[in-house]
Amino acid sequence: MAQHLTVKELPITEKPYEKCIKKGAEFLSDSELLAVIIRTGSQGIKSTDLANSILKECGESKGLSGLFDLSINRLKKIKGIGDVKAVQIKCICELSKRISKSQASNNLYMNSPQTIAAYYMEELRHEQQEQLVIAMFNTKNALIADKVISKGTVDCSIISPREIFIEALKREAVNLVIIHNHPSGDVTPSKEDLHTTKRLKECGALIGISVIDHIIIGDNKYLSFNERGLF
Repeated sequence: MAQHLTVKELPITEKPYEKCIKKGAEFLSDSELLAVIIRTGSQGIKSTDLANSILKECGESKGLSGLFDLSINRLKKIKGIGDVKAVQIKCICELSKRISKSQASNNLYMNSPQTIAAYYMEELRHEQQEQLVIAMFNTKNALIADKVISKGTVDCSIISPREIFIEALKREAVNLVIIHNHPSGDVTPSKEDLHTTKRLKECGALIGISVIDHIIIGDNKYLSFNERGLF
């Protein structure tokens, strides 16, 4: 019969719960944090060992950020991970994205490309496909709403200015920021990025909505067209 070792059953020197209570969560290692989340081991594997197996699958260079790249099916290929543990891990990833976005939202103004990039960084930097998001701002330069317009390769044949500006008019936005990610991590704008931005800026000028920046999200870095003088 398979032995299931809970975190509680670990030797006192290996108990992440007690360590967290005594010192604080910031003193837990990556594997200990994961062990707390998955709670129990499986098939005779200790929860801390199972956590180490997950981190190994993430890759040494990525560490915990590699969890974003692991699908539920891929997680389930790790010995000891079933549906429940895989879902728990993916929900933690999503929770971390939303916390990061929520913290940045209180100070999101269009005159700060760095703040806007930080707001969308965790949401977009882990995506395996390109996504184009429009961020809509009011007359006080505060964020009204945002919307994903396109998923996949971002080019002029896919992006519809009509869809973008109908959404902006619906929200009574006066300014727009275009945000999209480069899954490669390289934020260098392509010819399509430059062409698309010029086209959207010209369309916006015709109806009185300013496209005031295009921000490309890479791997923990960004490029602002406005900051680089590409407008």
